[in-house]
Amino acid sequence: MLASAGNQLFYYTFPKDEKHNYEIDFLLSRGNKLVPIEVKSSGYKTHKSLDVFCEKYSSRIGERILLYTKDYQKDGPTKCIPVYFTPFL
Repeated sequence: MLASAGNQLFYYTFPKDEKHNYEIDFLLSRGNKLVPIEVKSSGYKTHKSLDVFCEKYSSRIGERILLYTKDYQKDGPTKCIPVYFTPFL
């Protein structure tokens, strides 16, 4: 849905420790800012990769989005958006 809406998609991974990595599912470019997107199927209460990425690159983040299967809500600075809203990103 993101690609068909005209977005160029990027994936990003960076080390958490020696055996594990943080992963950002999609990175969208909006002007000179990044929009990191994490996709969750159910357990949306934690979004550690998104939090660490946004902390590390805070000056470059426009907005942060979590796509998931529940209703729209905000979790601090993170917009939690239902999957069916994806074409409007």
